[in-house]
Amino acid sequence: MVPCTKARSPPSWGRGEAQVPSPISSPLCWSLLEWACLPESQVALGTGLAFRLGDAGPLCSILVGRFGCRATVMAGGVLACLGMVASSFSHTLSQFYIAAGFFTGLGLCFSFQSTITMLGFYFIRRRALANALASVGISLGITLWPLLTHYLLEDLGWRGTFLIFGGVFLHCCVCGAILRPVATSAAPETRKGPSPPTKRPAPGCLAACGWATLRYLAFDILWHNAGYRVFTLGVIWMILGFPLPHIFLVPYAMQHGVDKHRAALLISIIGFSNIFLRPMAGLVAGRQGFASYCKYLFSLAILLNGLTNLVCTMLADFRVLVGYCLVYSVSMSVIGALFFQVFMDIVPMDQFSRALGLCTILESISILISPPIAGFLLDSTDNNFSYVFYMSSFFLISAALFMGGGFFALRKKEKQASQAKGEAATKEAAPEQALTGEGTDSSEKRLWTETMYVTSV
Repeated sequence: MVPCTKARSPPSWGRGEAQVPSPISSPLCWSLLEWACLPESQVALGTGLAFRLGDAGPLCSILVGRFGCRATVMAGGVLACLGMVASSFSHTLSQFYIAAGFFTGLGLCFSFQSTITMLGFYFIRRRALANALASVGISLGITLWPLLTHYLLEDLGWRGTFLIFGGVFLHCCVCGAILRPVATSAAPETRKGPSPPTKRPAPGCLAACGWATLRYLAFDILWHNAGYRVFTLGVIWMILGFPLPHIFLVPYAMQHGVDKHRAALLISIIGFSNIFLRPMAGLVAGRQGFASYCKYLFSLAILLNGLTNLVCTMLADFRVLVGYCLVYSVSMSVIGALFFQVFMDIVPMDQFSRALGLCTILESISILISPPIAGFLLDSTDNNFSYVFYMSSFFLISAALFMGGGFFALRKKEKQASQAKGEAATKEAAPEQALTGEGTDSSEKRLWTETMYVTSV
């Protein structure tokens, strides 16, 4: 394909560019637009596919159960590297979709989900702090990765940039190799003899495949675990509004007269603040007094995040936006630090990999549809960004109320069930204690009589 020399106007912040929520995708999208001379939505879809981490969650769960976390992390690093290197030699956009979209996205999913799973096996008492420290890498990426991308694009172009990214992703193999192996599932029970024959006929191949698919997709956990059901539905609803400030904050500030360099600084403020706030949030949440209330802290952080977005609808002064970014960073840090901690408290670790796969694939669907919905809203309101922040606040506040109320109702139900079991056990134990007491008294009496007789002799 011959590079396009036609001058292009900047894309609008509507349906096309809104599909690129990742900070790395925007500069690469501009370079590919200049090379391919194609609509913004097609190029945005290709660059965005590489960073949809949840689309292969069930497949990653199968690999983790079969080969372990270390091998899956290293396989993900190899796939991500090959996808980046192959995309640098792409000549058509379809080749770019397959290389950077499919292979790189698959590799990043394998490495990310396997590492989170292994982190849950490593830590029990300090798990909240460990999750917070591990998620600091996301904040570092938000702060440093766009700067590195711009620098590489200016010196090497987009093909050389993809080659460098391939080398960076290959380091996932080194990280996977130094992970200490752990047992991710319980050992199978040994049978002493052959199993007795069953009268029911063996299921067909199609039925067996269907049951295996449902099992690896964790629909059985979703059906039987009420806490996991509340958490998953709440997160899916929350993600519809959570990424919107990251996408639309900079153009919103520029629309209200803020310089583009100062507007871009707002995202760096959020990323830099999270580097220090996430460990602090994990340290506070890991204290003994807060350990049992992590679910409610998580819901409260989502509620604060939604209320904070309403500030942008009132005033767009640069100093006000800086304060908004600082308060937004506090709530975002608590959400990032407690997300996997709450998840591990709800789901047993032997089911964590499968449950995470289903949650991430549903979450990725929300991430894909949220920015286009906001784009349609902008197109229908003449680029009034206030409605986008209203939309974000609505999803976040409603998700926080749903999860907080759901967790409270489940906890109340568990307390009532435990009290009912305790009362039933007390009632059953009372007659037994009475019978035991009578038997003990009579035996003591008989023993005392015999002793008196021997003493008389």
